[in-house]
Amino acid sequence: MMQLKFTKMHGAGNDFVVIDGVRQKVALSPEQLRFLADRHFGVGCDQILLVEKSQHADADFRYRIFNADGGEVEQCGNGARCFVRFVHDHKLTPKREIVVETKSGLIKPRLEDDGRVTVNMGAPMFAPEYIPFVGQGAVSEPLEVAGETLEISAVSMGNPHAVQIVADVEHAPVEKLGPLIEHHPRFPNRVNAGFMQVKDRSHIRLRVYERGAGETLSCGTGACAAVVAGIRRGLLDSPVNVVTRGGQLTIAWNGEGEPVLMTGPAISVFEGEISL
Repeated sequence: MMQLKFTKMHGAGNDFVVIDGVRQKVALSPEQLRFLADRHFGVGCDQILLVEKSQHADADFRYRIFNADGGEVEQCGNGARCFVRFVHDHKLTPKREIVVETKSGLIKPRLEDDGRVTVNMGAPMFAPEYIPFVGQGAVSEPLEVAGETLEISAVSMGNPHAVQIVADVEHAPVEKLGPLIEHHPRFPNRVNAGFMQVKDRSHIRLRVYERGAGETLSCGTGACAAVVAGIRRGLLDSPVNVVTRGGQLTIAWNGEGEPVLMTGPAISVFEGEISL
């Protein structure tokens, strides 16, 4: 039996179980991860975040992300904001800006004076082999789903995204099309499906069906991918306010080769301990 201390956190409603793997030894099986994420039998969350010592000379910490289905993924933007809040609040570092090692590279989250967190998410990638995606790398491409042809923008923010524009996000067929897009054969590693409604050139509404988690109240990398897709399509101007069901994020991007900056909340809900 293992006693595991954790912190329940959320970023705009995208919720996490955050675990200190620096001060306690943590080795969790996929079954244990699924149990932690279960909202009826465990703690309940969209993702489990594990804080570890970095294996990279230029990084302060290592950041590992596990989806509710127990699978490890490359990146999570809302989680990155919670990560810097966690290590600062738990006195694992005095720094307000840290360098964090992830499966997809280094990111730089910064705790702002107003309590929000800004994360340098790195530059988006559009080449199909980096997403990965079976396609041409165009700004938008057709995708056959459930007998209809969708126009999607394929973007990697360290993890894969397929963004489509919808007229009314509240009535978009997220539950129907989300899992079909997630498992589409043209995305070999599956994909996060974004449904974006453009309100004006600086405001969008967004819902995201996340790979391995289903629809969440907010998705940080999904917000970044949606804004990048909208700017590339000529529909948006940086910075853009992204309204999700869980809250608001601000995304800034100055074009090809430039990093995406994401600013939003990171809230600690409660501390706990669980027997595994």
